[in-house]
This record gives sequence, structure tokens and C-alpha cells, in this order.
Amino acid sequence: MGNADLERTTQGRDRTSPSKTAEIGRKHPVHQPVFERHGVPIIVFLTVCTKDRKKILANDQAHLLLLKAWDAANEWMIGRYVIMPDHIHLFCAPADLNPQPLSRWMNYWKSFAARRWPVPDEAPIWQRHFWDTQLRRGENYDAKWDYVEQNPLRAGLVESVEDWPHQGELNVLRW
Repeated sequence: MGNADLERTTQGRDRTSPSKTAEIGRKHPVHQPVFERHGVPIIVFLTVCTKDRKKILANDQAHLLLLKAWDAANEWMIGRYVIMPDHIHLFCAPADLNPQPLSRWMNYWKSFAARRWPVPDEAPIWQRHFWDTQLRRGENYDAKWDYVEQNPLRAGLVESVEDWPHQGELNVLRW
């Protein structure tokens, strides 16, 4: 492991990109436990992809099912989210002082949605792993949201970000 890789890991969160992950011998992202800093909220930015990047998420049925899954998996609160055809970006925060591990919560809602998926031929639905980053500053939340909100526009799916129907905010996550 090089000095830059060691520095990323010892700072509490591995910021390694997918291509760098393969380069250093890992086949999936590292999921560090969230950490609490005095007086700073815990907000995590997640990206979850469909298996083989199937374009099956950007429809009303999938959107409603995901809302039900997130409601059932109530150990973490969903803030802002954008559902793209083959992936989801969302912000989340623990719902209580002793949150269950992020990966367990993710597995729960992904399984909930997969068991109720309206088109059985599309199974499996999800990639096994996900990408997560715990935000360190309020500016990161705003900057990442600006990037995420533009995804449908950059993909040519809408002419204005306000036109994308598969987005929302379930809870206001305050920095």
C-alpha cells in the first residue's frame, strides 16, 4: 500500500475510487463504521447500483416501492434522494443514538424491495455492494446535492432538474 493509500485509510474513511480499489487488490468498496464527532451530525452519502446496471428503477412503481422499503427500514432516515434508471443517490442519517450498521440497514431495504419487485424477470435487482461517504462539512452536503440533482439533466433525461419525477426529500437532514 502506498503512502497516499495509507493516508486515505488512516483518516477514518477510505476515499478510494472504484478504479483505484481494483488497482490495490480489493474487489469491493470498504464500508467503515460511521463515526460521531461532538456536535457534528452524521450524514452519509450513498450510491446504490442495480445488478449489471439494468435500467429498471426510473419508473413510478419502483419509486413507490423504494419509498415503502425505506419507510420499513426505519433505523436510518432518508434525506434527499435521486433515483436514476440504474442507480440511486441518497443522503441518510441515523434515526437514533445507536444506529445499526449501515450495511445491515442497506441489506434490509434492498431485500425488502427485491422480494416485492413487480417484474420477477428483472431479478436480481441490486449489486451486492454500495458506495458510501460520511460527510465532514455542511458544504459537502450542498455540493454533493448539487451534483446529484444534475444527474438526470446530464444524462439527457430531462431539460430541467425540476422535471425529474424520481427524486425527493423524505426527512430534512440538517448540518
